[in-house]
Amino acid sequence: MSEQKSDMIEAVSLQYLAEVLQGAGYRTNESEQNGGKQLLSASQGIGFAVRPGNPVGEGPEMLDFTLSCALRIQGTLPENMVSDWNRDKRFSRLTHQADFLVLEMDVVVAGGVGAGHLRTQVELWDRLMREFLLYLRNYRATGSADDQDAAG
Repeated sequence: MSEQKSDMIEAVSLQYLAEVLQGAGYRTNESEQNGGKQLLSASQGIGFAVRPGNPVGEGPEMLDFTLSCALRIQGTLPENMVSDWNRDKRFSRLTHQADFLVLEMDVVVAGGVGAGHLRTQVELWDRLMREFLLYLRNYRATGSADDQDAAG
């Protein structure tokens, strides 16, 4: 069964995304960073942000957004940790930015998506967060003694 065009979501606001996250059982708080608003939440005990993407005109709605989790690095990262994740995982990207290891996932609503698609994206993010934490633990456990200072 397909959704009708009138049921399609073609843009979202932070308020709407807060409602979607809360409907999935997450707590959310609106925050300001560098003059822009974002949502803060947590999964698996680790905080993440919902950052606005491309705006629709001058209003509060946007065509896309990014789910982002930044973990501070203690020590040095194993050489292939980031590239191994990016090679083996879909739907997200891992980057090393200054003193942080950052997991991100973009969600696009431009062109229209159903409410079920947004719920599924939240579920996918939660799964990626679980896999990310497991990945960090396993990478540390299999790393050399020099690699034991990596984030985890």
